[in-house]
Amino acid sequence: MNEFESMSDVAVEDGMKKIREFARTIRKEDYRNKTVVFLADGMADEPLPELAGKTPVEAVDTPCLDSIALKGASGTFLTLPEGFPTSSDAANMSVMGYSLAQFYPGRGPIEAESQGIELKEDDIAWRCNVVYAEGGKEGILRDYSAGHISNEISSRLIADLKKHFDSDKVTFHPGVSYRNLLVLHGKEFSSNVDYYKPDSSQDIAVKDLPYTALDDSKEAAHTVAFINDLVSRASEFLAAHPLNQNVKSPANMIWPWSPGKKPSFTSFTEKYEGKTGAIISAVDVIKGIAKCAKMDVIEVPGATGFTDTDYEGKALAALKALKDHDMVYLHVEAIDECSHLGDLQQKMFAISQFENRLVKPVMEALEGCDVTFAILPDHPVPIHERAHTRTPVPVAVCGKNIPADKVKKYGESFVGEGALGAMSGEDFMRLVLGLK
Repeated sequence: MNEFESMSDVAVEDGMKKIREFARTIRKEDYRNKTVVFLADGMADEPLPELAGKTPVEAVDTPCLDSIALKGASGTFLTLPEGFPTSSDAANMSVMGYSLAQFYPGRGPIEAESQGIELKEDDIAWRCNVVYAEGGKEGILRDYSAGHISNEISSRLIADLKKHFDSDKVTFHPGVSYRNLLVLHGKEFSSNVDYYKPDSSQDIAVKDLPYTALDDSKEAAHTVAFINDLVSRASEFLAAHPLNQNVKSPANMIWPWSPGKKPSFTSFTEKYEGKTGAIISAVDVIKGIAKCAKMDVIEVPGATGFTDTDYEGKALAALKALKDHDMVYLHVEAIDECSHLGDLQQKMFAISQFENRLVKPVMEALEGCDVTFAILPDHPVPIHERAHTRTPVPVAVCGKNIPADKVKKYGESFVGEGALGAMSGEDFMRLVLGLK
């Protein structure tokens, strides 16, 4: 077994067996004019000298991804326009064709929607990482995920933070691993506060990553002061917590970011002329976007958001969901997480797992069916930067209504010559849904 993989070979084969069994029940007429979007979070990168000038996805053997490019058309898509955060919520909203200028509410409220947290008119939801800062709040942010803290440990820490700090002004809410939430309650608070994304700020001194008010209102100033005080007190509490003793990357700070109020989206079905969509993901931010857009969220119990995720479970869930939906958006988080770690081998391993345990079984099961397949990342995470960038991402789409172009392989170096050109806005989603 690969050192990065935690599922046993037996579990993988059992998952593949279930996929093959389900594939034998598929009727082609039930899958006519359907679409699968394979969303590889953070996969896009830059040419690397250590890979002889190839990008990670170009250096990995990906015959299924290449077949989408070979049979169809390629291009690029701008997911992170200037003026908006370089975060996965913004990027995936862009992929789905939702205007950030019109709909973007902040990461916090999207994840609150996923968790079923009902935000009141004056509530402000923040994404709240538990992070490791070497030297604590006076030191350096080293790990935005506190060593990819387990759900068990993280939930216990958040439960204890709730006991000590929850009030009529603030409440903590547990999420998945390091991805938690806090909500501020009351008209005294403002969401007009600037912040630093923790996964883009590693190895920087905490003091150089301040919260700042974006306007001159007393509410914004009060919110900055309140958050600073809460971070200070909560971090002292976490540093002393028994679960953070003798740990390599202890969760010794909270890091609230991307605040916002209750979101309001046009539904996916209304936006795309009656088309229905389902999303499969491990993480709240993607499931939250789906719920905001009134798409169906398909839960997969073994989905974790890292390389130990149940790829086969997600593949099977996608095949089942596609029967009753026009489009399934199959999101994988692991590649993004490996990219933020700055570990090239782990990123390439995650890409290989994505290809062989997710894309391949889905495409094989649907062979001969009238299904459009699309592959793209939501944003780049160059391995040497360990942070998101705004570079347009590589796209390949194949289907009966997509004429093949001259691109033969999938990758950043090839798609620029494709017939799809430089896409933005609703271009991608309308293309894969077969809408003009």
